[in-house]
Amino acid sequence: MNNVRTSKKRDAMLALLRSTRRHPGADWVYREMKSQYPDLSLGTVYRNLNHLCERGLLRRVGAVNGQERYDGVIAPHSHFICNRCGAIVDLPEHSPGPDYLDGVSVQYGFRAESCEFIVRGLCRDCADARPDAQT
Repeated sequence: MNNVRTSKKRDAMLALLRSTRRHPGADWVYREMKSQYPDLSLGTVYRNLNHLCERGLLRRVGAVNGQERYDGVIAPHSHFICNRCGAIVDLPEHSPGPDYLDGVSVQYGFRAESCEFIVRGLCRDCADARPDAQT
């Protein structure tokens, strides 16, 4: 019952997400894979992204501009998300580590297993843009 069928599309999707520094949504994944897999549907992309996240092979970054975004890097790290353009940048050197989780667990009496840290603001391009040039 726990056997999970292998899937060429799912494997290709995982390889695609692990090969990019982007933090794409399902639409981007769909567009990137459609030429190689003409029978691919957006529903298949969503199902496989959810499956890969549930198996711990991908991370959800969160919704940006109304669309869930994904990360192929599953090692613990933080993110910066631009409030204007939706750009996402990895911040691996600014992530709470195991000492933080251990401290929180001891202080509050629970077992912390993971922590996600997101910094929000304006990226360099958006901060440098004229205030009246909002997107």
